[in-house]
Amino acid sequence: MRPSAPGTATSGAEVLAVVPTGIWLGVNGEEFFLPFSEFPWFSGADASAVKNVRLLRGTHLRWPELDVDLELDSVVHPGRYPLKDQTRRPGKPRAK
Repeated sequence: MRPSAPGTATSGAEVLAVVPTGIWLGVNGEEFFLPFSEFPWFSGADASAVKNVRLLRGTHLRWPELDVDLELDSVVHPGRYPLKDQTRRPGKPRAK
């Protein structure tokens, strides 16, 4: 078995870039843009925490340091998921 080429994602998901308006996410060879306006959990978060993404069971995206979980379908088809939690920001405690 040969090791993967340098820069090749082996986890199935990786954050390709963090830009002022959102993040570019690569999943299984496809690229998606997640704007902060639609995915506010990443706005203002530490870049290393945003880049720490895992793809679980082929469809579940997990950012463990941010306590963010997204189903891949919500990234591919954001219009199907109009309800978004905009009450919690990084560093802000959850409401009890």
